[in-house]
Amino acid sequence: MKEKQKLRVALLFGGKTTEHEVSLTSAVSVMKAINKRKYEVLPVKISREGRWQFLQDLSSLNSVEALEKSGGPLLFAGDPETKGLFLVEKATSSEALTVVPVDVVFPILHGTFGEDGTLQGLISMADLPCVGAGVLAASLGMDKIMMKQMYFQNDLPGTDFIWFLRRDWKTSPDVIQKGVREEIGFPCFIKPANSGSSVGVFKAHDEKEFSSFMSQAVEFDRKVLVEKGVDARELECAVLGNDDPEASVVGEIIASNEFYDYEAKYHSEESRTVIPADIPQETAEKVRRLAVKAFKAIDCAGMGRVDFLLERETDRIYVNEINTIPGFTPISMYPKLWEASGIPYPRLIDRLIELAIERHEDLKRTKFRMG
Repeated sequence: MKEKQKLRVALLFGGKTTEHEVSLTSAVSVMKAINKRKYEVLPVKISREGRWQFLQDLSSLNSVEALEKSGGPLLFAGDPETKGLFLVEKATSSEALTVVPVDVVFPILHGTFGEDGTLQGLISMADLPCVGAGVLAASLGMDKIMMKQMYFQNDLPGTDFIWFLRRDWKTSPDVIQKGVREEIGFPCFIKPANSGSSVGVFKAHDEKEFSSFMSQAVEFDRKVLVEKGVDARELECAVLGNDDPEASVVGEIIASNEFYDYEAKYHSEESRTVIPADIPQETAEKVRRLAVKAFKAIDCAGMGRVDFLLERETDRIYVNEINTIPGFTPISMYPKLWEASGIPYPRLIDRLIELAIERHEDLKRTKFRMG
């Protein structure tokens, strides 16, 4: 009996982003967990400068340090007819192109140029199945302002917020400070609109802190979101699926700092998770329903982790945000939540690849011309 051919999975990681290192950590975890009997992994590192490099020695790529130091020939997305990527190789006197066949692309890039729809558009143009959200959902999920506006239109509960441009802060800081004081109040959270892993996020307790933190936040994006601060527990719920998604058990983040910032997420040994969260069953079920609704509201696909705030005084639930490419590191909540829900890490990877191919086949049924 002929052995079934392995699916060729192009694993994309790294990127021109503040979350480059987080992406490498996620990539190491995926490469260790993926079923090597079913898949041939094609590691593609996007450098901090944006260069696509094909890393061909998979056996040596077992740590973040190894990925960071590794290099390889340049690679770029192919046209729809090739069903793969183009490898640029040095010939004797020139450069030659070789097609690298690909069955599915698995992007594990977090943040700008990976999670914001730009990469998803490129992969779509190459007519390749892609794990996770499409262009629209990725863009909406990355831009916190557009995401919150979409959730507001779909009657999903969120905290009060205002937003403005970096240019507005440079030209009219007093006007913005007055608006925040009167409409949002303190404490408040300052967030670059297109940033992940809490990079550039600050909690301001008064106007002096607000002014100082704003000067730092505008360095990370041209749009800034300011949200009303609430005394709340931080809950997370993972979603898996395409048109008929399902939600995992609910988990809780116990942050070592005042809120779950970058330091608390990736460097503090005191931050911890509780899975399942110690909340009433009725609350957990409501969070799970809202997670699916938030996922569908932006037409997400494949995977998503929805973050919530549970206000301590009132038990009111707020949808905080959705992450369309959640972390896949050993401490990341997305795989841990599904593990607790009965789907181990290797099977989760299988399911995500299956969903990507399923959605691609569905999209192929769409007509783009008459006749």
